Amino acid sequence: MSDMLLVAKKEIRIGFRNPWAYSFLILFTVFSLSLLLINAQYEVSGYSSVTGSMLSLILYLLPLMSLFLGSFSLTAEKEEGSWNLLSTYPLGTTSFILGKYIGLSVVLLTILFFGYGVMGVASGMVGQNFEIHTYLLFLFFSCGLVLLFLTLALWIGSLAKNRWQALTISVMVWFFTIIAWPTLLIAGLGLFPYLWIKPLLTLFTLLNPAEFVRLFVVIKLGGGSVLGPEYYQWVNWIQGSSGSLLFLLLFFLWLLFSLTCVCWIWERRRAHV
Repeated sequence: MSDMLLVAKKEIRIGFRNPWAYSFLILFTVFSLSLLLINAQYEVSGYSSVTGSMLSLILYLLPLMSLFLGSFSLTAEKEEGSWNLLSTYPLGTTSFILGKYIGLSVVLLTILFFGYGVMGVASGMVGQNFEIHTYLLFLFFSCGLVLLFLTLALWIGSLAKNRWQALTISVMVWFFTIIAWPTLLIAGLGLFPYLWIKPLLTLFTLLNPAEFVRLFVVIKLGGGSVLGPEYYQWVNWIQGSSGSLLFLLLFFLWLLFSLTCVCWIWERRRAHV
């Protein structure tokens, strides 16, 4: 536990000295204020074309930010040789990876809360308050994206040999999970019999963290009807009494599985150091 906390503190210090972090901080703050301008022109409550567009904008920015900062953190350990030194100490792989994840999560969530905090203060000053339920769901959506994509970033960082590889793989993962996902999903499901579509759709949705979190928030905003009949079961269980608890369980299982895979990959690489 103490080793994990030491790694996390080190990562937080490095993270807040990283110019990339402050670039994303400024970008996300400007982005949050632009959401406030949208709120000033339209009523942002429940699911509508406006909230759908706002969710899409968040979906473009936050996963890319998480992938870059997370993957660069691990590849920097390899390029700068610090991992070669750390591997000679009795530092467990699990403590190292979890410390990295906790530290990076603190940095990324600080960026998020700062941006949403500025937006909240500014909206109160100009008298254009967000509907509280919608505001909290947007915040939850953003935190969920960051935490899930950060595990993918660590996965990329454990596989990539340098920052250029990490950059290339991060952009590819972002493109396929965010931009190309609807097209790939429609094209892929069209190759299977009709009876297979719903089970495969559930499986593919769980494999894509962006789609997994987006569906939950859209349904909670009252937009389940726009998803189509294929998502009827998703709407039922999310709107049910235990829907949120089940979602959180799946969310933490996703985190646990991903971090376990990262630890396994890193441990195998450690054996060859």
